[in-house]
Amino acid sequence: MKNIKIALSLLMLICISSCDDFLSEVPDNRLQIDTPEKISELLADAYPDGSYISITESMTDNVSDNKTSLVNINNEQSFNWELQDDQTSRDTQGFYWNAAYKAIATANKALAAIKELGDTADLNPQKGEALLARAYAHFMLVSIWSNRYNPATAATDLGIPYVTEPEEVLIKNYKRNSVKEVFDLVESDIKEGLKYVTNDYRTEYLKYHFNKEAAKAFAARFYTIKGDWEKVLEYTDGLGNKPVGKLRDWAAYNSYDFPNKPIEYAKNTQVTNLLVGFPSSICGRATNLNRFAFTRAKERDEILGSETNIFNKDWLIDIVIQGASGANVAVYKFDEYFKYTNLTAQIGLPYTGVVLFSNDEMFLNRIEAHVMTNQLDIATAELEYFLGTRTDGYTSTDVLTKAKIYAKYPVIDNEYTPFYSLTTEQASFIKAITEARRREFLHEGQRWFDIKRFNLVVEHDTYNAQGQISKKNILVKDDKRRAVQIPLNASNNGIEKNPR
Repeated sequence: MKNIKIALSLLMLICISSCDDFLSEVPDNRLQIDTPEKISELLADAYPDGSYISITESMTDNVSDNKTSLVNINNEQSFNWELQDDQTSRDTQGFYWNAAYKAIATANKALAAIKELGDTADLNPQKGEALLARAYAHFMLVSIWSNRYNPATAATDLGIPYVTEPEEVLIKNYKRNSVKEVFDLVESDIKEGLKYVTNDYRTEYLKYHFNKEAAKAFAARFYTIKGDWEKVLEYTDGLGNKPVGKLRDWAAYNSYDFPNKPIEYAKNTQVTNLLVGFPSSICGRATNLNRFAFTRAKERDEILGSETNIFNKDWLIDIVIQGASGANVAVYKFDEYFKYTNLTAQIGLPYTGVVLFSNDEMFLNRIEAHVMTNQLDIATAELEYFLGTRTDGYTSTDVLTKAKIYAKYPVIDNEYTPFYSLTTEQASFIKAITEARRREFLHEGQRWFDIKRFNLVVEHDTYNAQGQISKKNILVKDDKRRAVQIPLNASNNGIEKNPR
């Protein structure tokens, strides 16, 4: 009996010990984010693993029908400002929406982990990055799926859900914040993030995550949209009025052979590049394969012809004829890296290098801010410097004057209509700067955001096999289609649709 009691006692101890061991185990396989290093690794996924470029570029006046038989339904539906049927393939509306919210969830998880670890000073760099990444993803979502920012209507315009907490349930219903609420929250996150962001953190990957310069570029873009010109000048002050050596060197870019051009364009060693992403995207293929693309007619007649240069010289922006038909042309900007997941089956995932923020954009925003604060002499000198670095054969005798700007970019009544008023002089300057931005960021989708904030009219014509216009589609001012329709997977889960 004594031996039996001892055996039972030992068995109970073993069971208790086993239970303690079991209860001390994590109940699932989730990684515990409990060190600064783990938070840093987590934040690598706090940027959308998808691209908006093919969506927004196809909606702009940079593209036209090349009149070939090429068919890509996603490209065609974006060209016609429609909801895409395909919501899951790369470079579609639904794919980017999901990628942005996944990035937001990651940023929120990092912020929660920082809070759990005591929100100590040594975690400030990660905190700054997480706040800025959260703000950026929300800002891109509201810029695409909502009406343009207008303080007169922002409080009632539908924004997007602004998510600030990690998801703790399988399915959670979200309501859309107003545009004003979204902008207020983005601004709060930017301001807070700027307090902590640093260049002395993950220095080997400096330009692949938010750093000081990228954060300022983001702030400058945000305040340009809001029309807070003093803030724009504050955040772009580091560039000065003549940023020698800080802008893209197009002459150097042209010296590379075609395979190396896109590699160099998005390279982290390029001084102008402040934040570089590598989303899962095939946006580079669109310049070649899309029917509605940057065509030879656009290149000759509207955008890169020498007659469009204020110095009446050729642009340095180098293009190449694309496709077997030669109908499309392109600036080589996108380097696609295909990561094989099964080499035998030849399957894998495509990733494309894209520039998210640059000194070039910052400087153009700075010039615009000088215009809107009536510092036109400064803006003229800055614009001459910028355009000179993009002009083949530019010399000191190519002097830009206000009179030349007024003559080259005459005011057309009701053409540029932002929410704020423009004097006649400002209207010509804004048109000149916007046209410079249009050329600088060809294929990159940024033109769409200028079309929205200036309420520009866009006409898209579709041609039949006989070369006749079969469909004329005009995006008029205040057209409801300027706010892209909410993706089906979101609206089916209760997210309110945009009015049509």
